[in-house]
Amino acid sequence: MSIILMPNVTNSRFVLTGFTGLEVYYIVFAIPFSTIYATVFLGNCMILHVIRTEPSLHQPMFYFLAMLALTDLCMGLSTVHTVLGILWGFVQDIGLDACIAQAYFIHALSCLESAVLLAMSFDRYIAICNPLRYSSILTNAKIVKIGVAIICRSSMLILPGIIRLKFLKYCRPHFLSHSFCLHQDLIRLACSDIRFNSFYALALVICTLLLDAMLILASYVMILYTVLAIASREERMKSLQTCVSHISAVLVFYIPIIGLTMVHRFGQHLSPLVQVLMGNIYILFPPLMNPIIYSIKTQQIRVRIQRLFSLKGT
Repeated sequence: MSIILMPNVTNSRFVLTGFTGLEVYYIVFAIPFSTIYATVFLGNCMILHVIRTEPSLHQPMFYFLAMLALTDLCMGLSTVHTVLGILWGFVQDIGLDACIAQAYFIHALSCLESAVLLAMSFDRYIAICNPLRYSSILTNAKIVKIGVAIICRSSMLILPGIIRLKFLKYCRPHFLSHSFCLHQDLIRLACSDIRFNSFYALALVICTLLLDAMLILASYVMILYTVLAIASREERMKSLQTCVSHISAVLVFYIPIIGLTMVHRFGQHLSPLVQVLMGNIYILFPPLMNPIIYSIKTQQIRVRIQRLFSLKGT
């Protein structure tokens, strides 16, 4: 494929990168990737269906879990057409406007998922550290307000940096590092002044992802302090068990982000396949693993899913 060189043009097309050098095996990769996407969609839809149809799950903890499942579902929907399109041979490049839109949804949904995980840690903190006031603090009205605040923060804060991508001039070879569009990938191809985008992106990461991670860590420090003060070992274990699913979801979300950031920042000498692999882990691992984690580790969800399948089997 020839290099696309279109200086000072903002409506050009960008070549998406699959597994470079392994194009002959794309049809082989397409089958497991299609299976992963199907699992993402079915798993998160099942979580949403179980929470919606089971009245006993209409509680703050499961409302936040529904937000997480919906976010993961949207992340899958925002990338499926390019990731699978490359592997099945339907897509090779993407227009600037579509690329900017995809970058917006990917980054906004990452910010949204981070905020939902923070809200879930707050839920666990109230449930363990202040259980007598749990129902009075986390009312349905407050959960709606938290949800609206999370959506507003995630959708609005990302806009300035994303909108500016439209007005940059892309005169470097239009080859992206992944099979989807990211903000940091687009500004790497620009020959305009990108200082605003660079500083704004850094400030955004600090004020959202990093701040959320620090607050999650602080909430668990306080939870651990409260749990260790419980006299009964059985009660301590029971309290900690309620946090296992959430801690797993936090690790599943933040570890791929840290890995992808390290690869982009310090991995210039690495094979392009490493960047592609880390990028796919970043967008697919949390949506794939979260339904599995909550189906296995959360008894209420597990019992309802088992009941759902038993009803279908009869």
